[in-house]
Amino acid sequence: MRKLNSIAIVGASLAGFRAFQALRREGYDGTITLVGAEKHLPYNRPPLSKSMLRGDDEVTLPGAEELGNRWLKGRHAVRLDPAQRRLILDDASEVCYDGLVIATGARPRRLPDSPAGVYTLRTVEDSLALRAELAAGPGNVVVIGGGFIGGEVASTARALGLGVALVDTAPYPMQNVVGTETARWLADHHRDNGVELVTGTRVTGFDQNGRVTGVRLSDGRTLPADLVIAGMGVVPNTDWLEGSGLTVSDGVVCDERLFASGAEDVVAAGDVARWPHSLYGGALVRVEHWSNANDQGTAAALNLLAGPENAKPFADLPSFATHMHGARIQTAGLPHLADETRVVTGDPREGRFAVAFAKDGALVGAVAVNAPKDLIRVKRAIVAGDRLASLA
Repeated sequence: MRKLNSIAIVGASLAGFRAFQALRREGYDGTITLVGAEKHLPYNRPPLSKSMLRGDDEVTLPGAEELGNRWLKGRHAVRLDPAQRRLILDDASEVCYDGLVIATGARPRRLPDSPAGVYTLRTVEDSLALRAELAAGPGNVVVIGGGFIGGEVASTARALGLGVALVDTAPYPMQNVVGTETARWLADHHRDNGVELVTGTRVTGFDQNGRVTGVRLSDGRTLPADLVIAGMGVVPNTDWLEGSGLTVSDGVVCDERLFASGAEDVVAAGDVARWPHSLYGGALVRVEHWSNANDQGTAAALNLLAGPENAKPFADLPSFATHMHGARIQTAGLPHLADETRVVTGDPREGRFAVAFAKDGALVGAVAVNAPKDLIRVKRAIVAGDRLASLA
């Protein structure tokens, strides 16, 4: 462990909190200052689109009470001066550091000129406001974007007995994430559970009378809407790093050990980090899933303590799991890189199957529906560097 008298962590969500816990668990006894934009204790975000919308408020991360009085709640970092090793916050105060963890996460993409009744979902406040809207029983709910957030919200709204239309630009929801085979199954699964799918078109604007009344589409149609949830992906929070000298390109660009490019005292973790992944030939990746933030926050903090010479490459296989209309959907690796896919177990028509993804014959990803054991088998094959032909 190298000598660092003070460490600052910018971002108090999962990755930042795991970094804090790892430092204390490792025996680091210096000063840790955690800068968090929200005023809540660190919490889990996945329930915001599922159980919290149904009334469960228990989202705080276990151990959050450990933070103590070095947690700066409701504060934003607005500038980084790496030469002087200091952060400038939104109240003009400064935080000096010997080591820095950047874990500022990401923010939702928003549609311009959105009227009242159009929501994004990223924070506890977002979820509580949306919960109140859903409880009021809106007649027409429109979800924009069929990804994980959009699909989960559509599933939750249908479970509450509401009518839902889901709009997606692709022919099938999540096609670029889970592949055509699984996306086709997912489209049927949504329809079987009462979701109206509107695919192959994009949103161009809204009708309103002070509040949204309709969603205009590029194909000329207008969907009636009393409530709209936009789940169109996220943008990494890096604006505050402008002028810092760090390399920023769709996130904070890091080396394989999570050190910000060209910096020996700055690491990044979670949704904001972009690093070369050894399982994929050193391709730069940025992963927005819970398991990555959970593991990467710890790894980044330990590497910061160890220093660049003793740090370990971060090469965990990305993975994600969700439930939609009662079905468990899991992904591993980077399926979108594939040029070949194969159903390796089960049958989509029966609602239980696993798909392997390969590039130039080498396994790069897996997707499983209601087949967790089969996903584990393919994950192990990916990590082992096996080829698609090896899967019976």
